[in-house]
Amino acid sequence: MIRAKVIGAGGYGGVGIIELLSSHPGAKLAALVDVTDVGSPISRLYPHLTGFCDMPILDPADAKAQEPVDVVFTSTPDGVGMKLAPQILASGAKLIDYSGDFRFNSVDSYAEYASRIGRETQHASPNLLTEAVYGIAELHRGQINEQRRLVGNPGCFAVSCILGLTPAVRSGLVVPDSIICDCKTGVSGAGKKPAATFHYPARYDHMNVYKLAGHQHVCEIERELSLQAGKPVAVTFTAQVVPVCRGIMSCLYGQLTRDVSADELMRVYREFYTGSPFVRLFDRSAAIGSMHVRGTNFCNLIVDVDTRTRKLRVISHIDNLMKGQAGSALQNMNLLFGMPENAGLMRSGMYP
Repeated sequence: MIRAKVIGAGGYGGVGIIELLSSHPGAKLAALVDVTDVGSPISRLYPHLTGFCDMPILDPADAKAQEPVDVVFTSTPDGVGMKLAPQILASGAKLIDYSGDFRFNSVDSYAEYASRIGRETQHASPNLLTEAVYGIAELHRGQINEQRRLVGNPGCFAVSCILGLTPAVRSGLVVPDSIICDCKTGVSGAGKKPAATFHYPARYDHMNVYKLAGHQHVCEIERELSLQAGKPVAVTFTAQVVPVCRGIMSCLYGQLTRDVSADELMRVYREFYTGSPFVRLFDRSAAIGSMHVRGTNFCNLIVDVDTRTRKLRVISHIDNLMKGQAGSALQNMNLLFGMPENAGLMRSGMYP
């Protein structure tokens, strides 16, 4: 049985992985750690966990928080995981970090990301960057499986866009510099910490764009798509907040390099995602939306061609807190420990 510790247990990312681990067939929670709400049972913060997980939140300095485990999930802000990683790995545990600390494999690529979000560009554990694997399992499951011990969990927008675009980019069907990512997210993407702009009266019945000067997930999207294309790929990315709780809808466009029918494009996508249990493909007639992935680790893709303008058109739906965060983290844990990729994750969600 895999023993798991969650650092940053009180936030949305923390409670998401707690929900999943509480019913996982091959893992169990060993410790919940945070710097706030210390001593409180997690079920007091999140009453829906009552009877499923009533463990107390431990201070990082608590002796129980230092006991050996097999895997650590750091659901923490940028800059925290990179400082904790050496000690965690030295203890023999594997690490899955939610932040951008280990999404990049070189000092230069990390520095570009850090400057984009206004952080210090020097990495606290630069020697570990080449060891980290970027945690989109559908693209890197082979690497994650190779006895690795450090995974940089992907950003939520990045998951949505990369999964939606990779088959077309890899097949050379889209012009690399023509890609547009028009993305909408629910308010939970801003996290648990209160802020004036996410106060109910400021959010209800209100939509807005943000970070037009440059969103941090663009670095991930362009890096991964460039690797798939074998050449530089640049995207136009627009992030928008809409008044829903959870979910991301990314409308993805690009100029096709040749005439392609919707049926041919669908065949390319089906072939690429063979063996990927969490990517579901639909044609333009499918009446699907964010509700159909809510609470699940699925990515639903509507794959289409606008033949009139010869444009690729893919609509990608994920739950930002699941496939965009905790679900991907658990999927990565399964791969790290040689378990079935879908263990503890096969849930249909709820309707309506």
